[in-house]
Amino acid sequence: EVGDRSNDGVRIDGNELRARVVGEGGNLGMTQLGRVEYALQDGRLNTDFIDNSAGVNCSDVEVNTKVLLGMAVERKQLRAGNRNALLASMTDEVATLVLRNNQLQGQALTLLEAESRSRGTEHAEFIRALERSGDLDRRIEFLPADEALQERLRSGQGLTRPELAVVLSYAKIWLNQQLLTSDIPEDPWLAAELDRYFPRPLRRRFGTLAKDHPLRREIIATAVTNLLVNRSGPTFALRLASETAATVPQVARAWAIAHEALELAQVWPAIEALDGRVPTDVQTDLLLAVTRQLRHATHWVITQRRHQGGIATAIAALQPGLMAFWQAAPGALPKALAERQAARIARYATAGVPMPLATRVALLEMTLPALQVATLAGGAKTEATALYLQLGDRIGLGWLQEQVEALQVVGRWPALARSSLRDELYAFQAAFTAAALALPGKTAGQRLSDWQARHTTGLAGLQQTLAEMQTAGTADFATLSVALQAVRRVV
Repeated sequence: EVGDRSNDGVRIDGNELRARVVGEGGNLGMTQLGRVEYALQDGRLNTDFIDNSAGVNCSDVEVNTKVLLGMAVERKQLRAGNRNALLASMTDEVATLVLRNNQLQGQALTLLEAESRSRGTEHAEFIRALERSGDLDRRIEFLPADEALQERLRSGQGLTRPELAVVLSYAKIWLNQQLLTSDIPEDPWLAAELDRYFPRPLRRRFGTLAKDHPLRREIIATAVTNLLVNRSGPTFALRLASETAATVPQVARAWAIAHEALELAQVWPAIEALDGRVPTDVQTDLLLAVTRQLRHATHWVITQRRHQGGIATAIAALQPGLMAFWQAAPGALPKALAERQAARIARYATAGVPMPLATRVALLEMTLPALQVATLAGGAKTEATALYLQLGDRIGLGWLQEQVEALQVVGRWPALARSSLRDELYAFQAAFTAAALALPGKTAGQRLSDWQARHTTGLAGLQQTLAEMQTAGTADFATLSVALQAVRRVV
């Protein structure tokens, strides 16, 4: 089938390979179908273009560095005789930058593989969307037809790692094109990626010159693309744009706001530093937990239109309130929520995760409440945090939120329905909290009691409805829709 008769004597099928791990140092040592066959037999591998991507990345950095040095020589900021010595002195740092970029790409594939079955329908929708836009031909890339993928999902398998590598690559190509045709490369906040691209000696001496680099826009767009896709997955930008009617550049801006406001640049390296110190599945669980909250936060930023005033402005508006929430929340958690948090932290800590990191990741599970409290007008954020959490526990919204998160969704429409339920619940809790904050009182408890007294009839009906649902057991979409209607009546 390969059409390479001279090597037929030494060529085998993917299901005959007994090695447990394959790294492809050269190109075309395996066909894509051979990789898939091997992966379906539990073989561990990427693809040749993933395993060799650091070489391509290094060439890009080399060319762009030489262009910048050429500009410096031309403008008399660097002597021609010093150019080669400076270039050679940056070798180790270029290697570090390139390896870091490719480590994150490999990590992204590991996270994709961990969720391959649970997000199989999402991957199929993404492939179909790129086919409709003419950006992908699945036959050329040997991606399975919808029927074959559905059969895999029924048998407990999703896309293999080599197939996910193709999806990841096409997602980066597609997103990069979307960003290049927008004003994203001109955004002052995202333009900082240009500085991070070059080694430190260049940044120090020719930072202002880099702004005139002929490939400036391409460098920034590529950096933003890699960050977003590596951290949030290949389907994220397209799916969120479709769900919220936002443009892809708006999704990128909202993602940058959420990422920076949550200070995740400090969290990712702390998790990655656990390499070899904790089991891989624990690291994967930590990374996926952070990724999930980043997705929720980006969705919130878009639906609340927090991205419209600019990235720096939005971050500055959110961060103080978020910091206050993270500091106040541990001492204000209701008993049931505190027990769940303690169990989550203990699970991580038992696996060897340092306590500060375990606590930080566990607290991130409350990202949406934190964002709601951060934007509440009036009142000290510490008091608002306590009131928000106590109110949700007192009237049963915490149980409702647990049921919404527990809903099993397959496909775009059920996922959209669950997202809508989640958004409404948190919005209602924020509205109740804002109303209670506006009442006179010295403590959160006093304000909560006064607010409950003013809404006795509506709250009694809501709590009766919730009590009946809790007696019935786990709730489904229909049940939760009725519960939301009961909450809406109180609003």
